[in-house]
Formats: sequence, structure tokens, C-alpha cells
Amino acid sequence: MIQDIIITVLWSISPFGEAKVGIPYGMFSGLNIYLVFAICFVANVLVFPLMIFFLEKINDYLLRWNWYKKAAIYVARKAKVGSGNKIEKYGFWGLLLFVMIPLPGTGVYAGSIATYLFKIKKRKAFVANTIGIFFSSVIVWATTLLTMQGIA
Repeated sequence: MIQDIIITVLWSISPFGEAKVGIPYGMFSGLNIYLVFAICFVANVLVFPLMIFFLEKINDYLLRWNWYKKAAIYVARKAKVGSGNKIEKYGFWGLLLFVMIPLPGTGVYAGSIATYLFKIKKRKAFVANTIGIFFSSVIVWATTLLTMQGIA
């Protein structure tokens, strides 16, 4: 059980899955469905302050290396293309909706990068990301529950 909880949390903080993968993993592993929702949601929310710290402190240092700079520019371009119009046009609500959509390439990692690139106020962006993560988690949780019950 502890191993499944740890793996569920790791999926939820991973840029390759976030709560979109952590929730189904935890639920299909037989963990308590409410515990799964809570730990995946909290783990996913914790990504935002970690990403902002990384982008503001460590990113500047790493940009000295050409290989990192090329990768960072690639990621920044992808983030701007994927989210730019919505976030620039609608601000808080655009960021919230972008993070809320439970699809690959959306979520707190992309939301954090967009916050950094578009210089959105951190407190406002944290609230938008948290609400977006909550609704995304609810969608994934409900879909997974319905699937487990054979309804979806």
C-alpha cells in the first residue's frame, strides 16, 4: 500500500503525468478513492512553487550552458504557442482554463512556465493553477471512477 501511495504521488508530481496519471494509477491500484484524490491534488499543487523557484533561481544559472539554453528556448516556444493566446487574452481565466483541461501538454508545469514567460503575478497565478488543478483532478477522478464501475 505504501509503495502504491508513493508511486501515485510521484506520478502526480511528474511532468509526464501529473494528477492525470496519478489518480488512475492510485485508483486502479486499489487505494482509497478519496485518499487518491487528496494526495494527487496536493502533490500536483506543490509543483507550482517548485517550478517558480526553479524558473526564477536555477534557470538563470543553467542558461549559461548552450545545451540547456537550446532546450529551454524550445520549451518556452512550445508553451507560448500552446497557451499564449488564451492566457494573454483572458489572463487569470485563460490560465485557469488552460491548466484545467486534462490533456497532455496542459497542467501545472505548462501553467508555471506560462506564468514565468508572461510575467503573471505569482499569487494570482497560484490561485488560477490551484483551481485549474482541482477541476482537472475532479474530471479525471470522476472519469476513472465511472470507468471502474463500467459506466463510462
